[in-house]
Amino acid sequence: MTKPETIATIKAALQGDVTPEQLAIWRTDERTGVQKLLASYDKRLAKQAEQAKAFSERLTFERDAWQNGLVLAGVDEVGRGPLAGPVVAAAAVIDDSFDLSAVHDSKQLSEKARLALDQDIKDKVVAYAFGVVDAEQIDDINIYEASRVAMKQAIENLSVQVDGLLIDAMTVDLPLPQEKLIKGDDRSISIGAASILAKNFRDELMAAYAVDYPGYGFEHNAGYGTAEHLAGLAAHGVTPIHRKTFAPVKNYLD
Repeated sequence: MTKPETIATIKAALQGDVTPEQLAIWRTDERTGVQKLLASYDKRLAKQAEQAKAFSERLTFERDAWQNGLVLAGVDEVGRGPLAGPVVAAAAVIDDSFDLSAVHDSKQLSEKARLALDQDIKDKVVAYAFGVVDAEQIDDINIYEASRVAMKQAIENLSVQVDGLLIDAMTVDLPLPQEKLIKGDDRSISIGAASILAKNFRDELMAAYAVDYPGYGFEHNAGYGTAEHLAGLAAHGVTPIHRKTFAPVKNYLD
């Protein structure tokens, strides 16, 4: 009689590629430990299938363009709400080899997941670029227009020519076909990739500003109006990177 495989051996095998024949044998194994492993394996496969389906659905706009021989850029911005720092936009161009199913709206990812994806996205996209509009210009033209300017900069900084744009809820002043998508970072992979890159890029900028302007917690709050930030304003006043037209910053102006 053949000695059954150990549970540890089966567990290790289930982490890699297994054959239908192996699974069929293990499913007849009455040991509780084996059945728990198979239940976990089935759950993992179901989650992967769900992710693959969602990923495919979020490629609809890009896939339609590719079928017509067109190149699209996904564009998104971050930093409209903070009291300090720039607004940052990113543009990302992908092709049909892009396979990072974890790419999503940056707001739906943990900081750890978002940072872990950063280099993978940069390695796998066809091209990416950033646009940055500082606090002074935000005060001059308002945050909405500043966001549009940052997006335009990002698109113009791309190293490839594009035939159209997928943009999260906005349009830009460029003579290109544009698809304005509400919640676009959750509906388009290229916009989602841009969202992640822009968020990481801006957080790095704010961490650098924290060295120049300590006491506001920029490395923690990215310029948003947290209690630590407001306490810094009360104690140290307004810095050159604060948006002076934003409440409550203007309350601290001399």
